[in-house]
Amino acid sequence: MIEVSSLSKRYGNHLAVDNVSFSIQKGEVVGFLGPNGAGKSTIMNIMTGYLSLTAGSVSIDGFDVVEQPEEAKKRIGYLPELPPLYTDMTVREYLYFMCDLKKVRFPKKPHVEEIVKLVKIENVFDRLIKNLSKGYRQRVGIAQALIGNPDLLILDEPTVGLDPKQIIEIRNLIARLGKNHTVILSSHILSEIQEVCERIIIINKGKIIADDTPDNLSKNLSKDHSLALRVMGTEAELQKILASVPGIKALTSLGVKEKGSVDFIIEPKPGFDIRAAVSERLAERKKTLLSLHSNEMTLEQIFLRLTEAADNGTLYFEEKAELADMPKISFDLDMGVATLEEETSAEENNEEE
Repeated sequence: MIEVSSLSKRYGNHLAVDNVSFSIQKGEVVGFLGPNGAGKSTIMNIMTGYLSLTAGSVSIDGFDVVEQPEEAKKRIGYLPELPPLYTDMTVREYLYFMCDLKKVRFPKKPHVEEIVKLVKIENVFDRLIKNLSKGYRQRVGIAQALIGNPDLLILDEPTVGLDPKQIIEIRNLIARLGKNHTVILSSHILSEIQEVCERIIIINKGKIIADDTPDNLSKNLSKDHSLALRVMGTEAELQKILASVPGIKALTSLGVKEKGSVDFIIEPKPGFDIRAAVSERLAERKKTLLSLHSNEMTLEQIFLRLTEAADNGTLYFEEKAELADMPKISFDLDMGVATLEEETSAEENNEEE
């Protein structure tokens, strides 16, 4: 669907985009992450034809944005960070105008009504845009991007300035749109990217420093693949139950944090995903699992580590932090013995990128 090859953009002596290459397949929902000034918006503006490129090439569905701009733009719906709204128009007038501007071949009235229903702006359809809230203006901006039913949607900071409720509504809308469109989403809200996008491209100083799924980035960058869980019961019985789960390398008790329950850290053997097995084994023994979560790096930690590494010219990892302020009872399943471990401090390990 999208092919970006050796793309560069220079403003005078400043190289904003430096030899960037990537491809996006039809139906993917891809997140663009990067610090301010990293080059995200520049790349998106080049893809949409708003900016010229200095070197390289960009093609949309096989059409070069420089050589065949009209054909390429027909396949793109674009929402800039500031939606291009004519505030003295009603929503109806504006969307009809966008249909004419884009030379849409569909019957105008049913096409617009379908989009209005999709983005849930029926109740403001005949109101002036200048009288709408920020959230509704964003929805109108997304509606104009959908005019013509483009294959590709490029959304630049679609939830900036919105309140939490509006952010959730727009996020849910983007998730629905991703079922029928290829979506590129740029946002500084990392939880938004993590929930909506199946793939993340991280850009820093005009270069791509990571391109993978959130799960793979976390697994590849984190040295801690353990699980933290809280289970109702006594330590002795839970230790015995959990030790019987296949795929567990080591089991660490953190003691009682909440009355009637025990906290554990489980380290799986390499290549094992033991979450389902742990849950099923506890259910079989009628034990209540209060919480279960991974200790792998969050997207926020991944983003900070990678951008710091790019700035420093190294790849930065951090060892597992202290799990508790008390001694830990560790049960090594390979050895079949329980040991009392001394508290160790977190260590950092720098490796060459």
